[in-house]
Amino acid sequence: MSESSYIPPRVWTPDKESGGRFAAINRPEAGPTNEKELPVGKHPLQLYSLATPNGVKVTVMLEELLALGHEGAEYDAWPVNILTGEQFSTGFVAVNPNSKIPAMMDYSGKEPLRVFESGAILMHLAEKFGEFLPPKPPARTETLNWLFWQMGSAPFVGGGFGHFFAYAPEPMKYPIDRFTMEVKRQLDVLDRHLAEHRYLAGEDYTIADMATWPWYGELARDRLYERAGEFLQVHAYEHVQRWAAEIAERPAVQRGRRVNRVWGDPKNQLPERHDAGDFEPSGS
Repeated sequence: MSESSYIPPRVWTPDKESGGRFAAINRPEAGPTNEKELPVGKHPLQLYSLATPNGVKVTVMLEELLALGHEGAEYDAWPVNILTGEQFSTGFVAVNPNSKIPAMMDYSGKEPLRVFESGAILMHLAEKFGEFLPPKPPARTETLNWLFWQMGSAPFVGGGFGHFFAYAPEPMKYPIDRFTMEVKRQLDVLDRHLAEHRYLAGEDYTIADMATWPWYGELARDRLYERAGEFLQVHAYEHVQRWAAEIAERPAVQRGRRVNRVWGDPKNQLPERHDAGDFEPSGS
């Protein structure tokens, strides 16, 4: 069916034949589909995730905290295969009823604490350890401005541009044009801001950068979707390029990118992470 011939019915029903790469797991209902408990390792922080941009936010944060010497930030990271529906297990849904990665359990307090949504996890860890989130305005407010900008904007990059550009069953001009325009506008927002600031909230590296870099930094480096860099002309955003390259050089970022990665170059993969020694065979 072409774009111009589709007429919405009076009542929508799911069409499993048109879901593209994710048709097998997409459904209009929430809740678990299978019985499976989550593994629990030796550390108080248990992360259930995958090295998608939203997952990388959290592993970068944890590695940055460890780099500062926060021993309490040691964590076990378990991969969740979202293509086979592991996010719909009873164990995972108990941690995140929205069935999206990343999700975390914090066992360090008197009662176990579940934390879900990547931005919430970043804030939880920042406040728990007193790092990467300034304690007072205006710096705190500016950090949260950009953190929530990212949370609201990234769906246009992933579920919008990324889906129709890279994963839809067939290319469709209207949605690709629509989301390309928005992604380029967002890149321009960042580029104009970063022309006057080293990092998103000013001179200090914060959770706003950790949240934004896995999406827009990797997009600028042409490592998010195949062929997207040329299509979007990402090289034209020189200040985003400068910011993306600087953050990419951080050792904690390089380690965080590898955690729960199960695709690509084997030397960049670390499906499970249980202590710092797990990085040693392939370096950091």
